[in-house]
Amino acid sequence: MTNTLSGDPPYGIILGGNMDEIRNAYARFSSMPVDWNLMDEAEPIAPRNQCTIEREVSAEGPGTFLGKAQRRITLKPTGQEGWWFNRGDRAEYLPVGVAVNNVWTTGGVVSNIVLRSGPPSNYIRMVEHIIALRLGTSIDNLLIEMDSGDPPLFNRGSMDLLEALESAGRVETDKPVSYVTVKETVTVGGPGGSFLTLCPADPQRPMLTIDCAVDFTTAIGQQRIQFPLNFKNFRHGAAARTNSPAIKKLYCQTIGKLFADVRNLGYTEQNVLIAGRRKYVNEPYLVHEGKSLEAVWHRAVLDLLAALALIDRGRFVGHVLSYKAGHTLDVNMVRILYQLDLLKTVKV
Repeated sequence: MTNTLSGDPPYGIILGGNMDEIRNAYARFSSMPVDWNLMDEAEPIAPRNQCTIEREVSAEGPGTFLGKAQRRITLKPTGQEGWWFNRGDRAEYLPVGVAVNNVWTTGGVVSNIVLRSGPPSNYIRMVEHIIALRLGTSIDNLLIEMDSGDPPLFNRGSMDLLEALESAGRVETDKPVSYVTVKETVTVGGPGGSFLTLCPADPQRPMLTIDCAVDFTTAIGQQRIQFPLNFKNFRHGAAARTNSPAIKKLYCQTIGKLFADVRNLGYTEQNVLIAGRRKYVNEPYLVHEGKSLEAVWHRAVLDLLAALALIDRGRFVGHVLSYKAGHTLDVNMVRILYQLDLLKTVKV
């Protein structure tokens, strides 16, 4: 599935990281069993026009970084291409486009993608669980109204937003969707033996397929799934909550309260999967054949797709391999693609 020539390394051109570490990580990744293979569902994409939603919809929940405050997010149709955030409390500023050049940071204690455009106060935090829906729902143009830079946090991953978009209807425009892929197979390696590989799309059968694995020292352990991106698979994974080690939860409830980023964090045992060393603290979701795959679905659908949504030249197609990766590695990959001009248009 890596689309490399016979004899070529499966990781292609290394754009960042240590070659020996990446080679060793690939060996571990390749030996990991696949918990769920859905690749028999793979179907090439069909050409279509861009669409937006038909009517405005909203969802509300406690704030992610100010958990005692209720936060509202409103999704609106727009004639402007792409996805845009607009803060109602910053009416003097322009909307922030969902694009890699607007990524401000990927967080510290709490890993997340933060977008910003213009003044430092015009930011939106924890956008990944919102913008992943751009690829998962095939809604191309959307205006996202926020009442602050702190998005709501839901108990069912991104299902509240997905259901809101499902109820909004769709309107097709007269502009065709653009598709892009990488010019050749590329890999970026990261700390702890992590890597992210992007492979070119098959020009005869362009689609987006994902082989994603996580490996934690907690009860989550090793999890690996392979699937094509379609609405059914995205909807399944969209219910996955972010995960946290039990020790980190304890830190947030004690020493972490000394720091502004953590003090009012809205994480609870309902909206976060908490994993102890040998067992889960709360009930895990997305069980397949007796094993919870919630952590790897969250990684693949709500984190990885969010990074690919930062590619604003078109919808990404190709094959993606992700092992133990996270937001920083994802965003670095997309940034390098732009810096080195490694994207090309795919004719559908």
